[in-house]
Amino acid sequence: MFKKLTLFLTILLIASNANAGPLAYAACQTVCNGGAVACYAAAGFTFGTVTVGLGTPLVILGCNAALGVCMVACSPLLVLHHK
Repeated sequence: MFKKLTLFLTILLIASNANAGPLAYAACQTVCNGGAVACYAAAGFTFGTVTVGLGTPLVILGCNAALGVCMVACSPLLVLHHK
């Protein structure tokens, strides 16, 4: 799990320094979703099959929160233009 998290954060840092506009944004979103899939799998769930409600495990809420933070971090890449 720690190796996956380290790889995920490394890729995220590399992607966040890219300057290619929509392509960098798409790559960043892909990394975020890959991290969410890994988070769900580590918790024993399948990404996309859990609905949020009162009975949602806390670990899934944590995965969703991390996914949201990651996707927000990607948003500035959408407005950057390649020079």
